[in-house]
Amino acid sequence: MAKQPQPISPVKNFFAGGFGGVCLVFVGHPLDTIKVRLQTQPKPQPGQTPLYSGTFDCFRKTLIREGVRGLYRGMAAPIIGVTPMYAVCFFGFSLGKRLQQRKPDDVLTYPQLFAAGMLSGVFTTVIMAPGERIKCLLQIQAATGETKYSGSLDCAKQLYREAGIRGVYRGTVLTLMRDVPASGMYFMTYEWLKNILTPQGKSVSDLSVPRILCAGGLAGIFNWVVAIPPDVLKSRFQTAPAGKYPNGFRDVLRELIREEGVASLYKGFTAVMIRAFPANAACFLGFEVAMKFLNWIAPGI
Repeated sequence: MAKQPQPISPVKNFFAGGFGGVCLVFVGHPLDTIKVRLQTQPKPQPGQTPLYSGTFDCFRKTLIREGVRGLYRGMAAPIIGVTPMYAVCFFGFSLGKRLQQRKPDDVLTYPQLFAAGMLSGVFTTVIMAPGERIKCLLQIQAATGETKYSGSLDCAKQLYREAGIRGVYRGTVLTLMRDVPASGMYFMTYEWLKNILTPQGKSVSDLSVPRILCAGGLAGIFNWVVAIPPDVLKSRFQTAPAGKYPNGFRDVLRELIREEGVASLYKGFTAVMIRAFPANAACFLGFEVAMKFLNWIAPGI
């Protein structure tokens, strides 16, 4: 295993992670919009065709009806939340690694890297859950033809007015169920691929841009293979009318399996996988570039 760069700096990871998250949103948001619309579209009545027949049909209809702006609908919430969220995410991962080190130069095993990644998933949920709730509601309202919210701030205000802080944080458990194991897979896979792609005798910190993009993109795919089923449940639950699922995700799961089968848990799979590679490649490249810059301007931190 190639040696990890030492020492681990949670502070630098915090700032570099925030920049990486901004890169991810700009690249990946259009396909995230498609994913949410596919996951939340109503089941067609007998004899009716579904609103969207698939990823490319949803993309085409969104572009025709709403233009390019429609693909970026609801982006304000993740952009506002993504900088602190990814900052906390990478901070949590670096802290998880540091907590498991007995000495600063210890090289962690892959199970230890997975555990550190899981910790980052716990850290990010506080920011992620309300941002996801607002984003999903804004993404689906244009598709339904109803304009209840004028923007992210208006959506947050209305949710708080209607149900208090619980309304804003609806779907937190499902966000945890998605992000804790998926984050473990995400970071472990990235570190594993970096080690594989590092030439013999070289350091992982000297990895070329194409190899960073490859490792980051594939890590994003592995992340979403784990995350898609709970993400489908989360999107359904967060966009459903209040009281529709009194028992939470169990009701959503039962309804989906009963009405649409197990395959419904992988709704939006194509959109997710098309988005996963470029978005996460951009995220990790942004992170690595920012880390090099921070190491250059503040080598002692």
